[in-house]
Amino acid sequence: MQQSEEKDFYKEAYNFVKAHSATKNDFIDRFGRGEFTESEFLRFSEEFYHFTREWPSILSTLLVNTPDEDDAANLTTILVSELGDMDPKKRHELLYRKYLRSIGLHPEELVKKKQLKTTKAWLDGMRNYFAGNHFEALGAEFGLENMAIPMWDKILSGFEKWLKNHPKYSGADIDYFTFHRELEIHHEEAMENVLGGHKDDPSVQKSFLKGIDGILNLERDFWIGLSDNRN
Repeated sequence: MQQSEEKDFYKEAYNFVKAHSATKNDFIDRFGRGEFTESEFLRFSEEFYHFTREWPSILSTLLVNTPDEDDAANLTTILVSELGDMDPKKRHELLYRKYLRSIGLHPEELVKKKQLKTTKAWLDGMRNYFAGNHFEALGAEFGLENMAIPMWDKILSGFEKWLKNHPKYSGADIDYFTFHRELEIHHEEAMENVLGGHKDDPSVQKSFLKGIDGILNLERDFWIGLSDNRN
């Protein structure tokens, strides 16, 4: 019975993520249809680099604050994946740097560029969650990993449509995005293992869902903050 209840809670949490406005909002829906401007394309590319660059450090915060060894093992697999699975040439930030250069942007300059308020709020929110209540932190990470596949699908769909009509960017190297999309199912599995490793405790469930909703609200605001009408 307990296993069935845990599985039901996994479905509840999973479905909550997939239906969240972080994956269904005006900006990312337009992006998926290829209906974005050149300035929005460049703004997305610049702001998402801040996430790509800082994510390993942010995830490390969660890892060092994780007391359960099984949870830590699953988080470690995600972190090692982000760092290229022992192949420095596949480090995800390096792949993103190649993308930036292929569209005429310079990562060494973007490192110094001030983030949008919504970008900074999202990144700071991750750090705060990952250093706070442990089950809220795990919920936040669960939310991030399980919203990734619909996010990548919309980004790749948007690129496919938009780049065809913008020959200026025909040389865009989108390996970062296609490579990352292929890995996400493994990240989802790791977080399912983390959730399944805990007893069916209502207080844990409440904290877990609070973390999911809180971080995804910030991510929704990140996406909406990229639109021209906000800038």
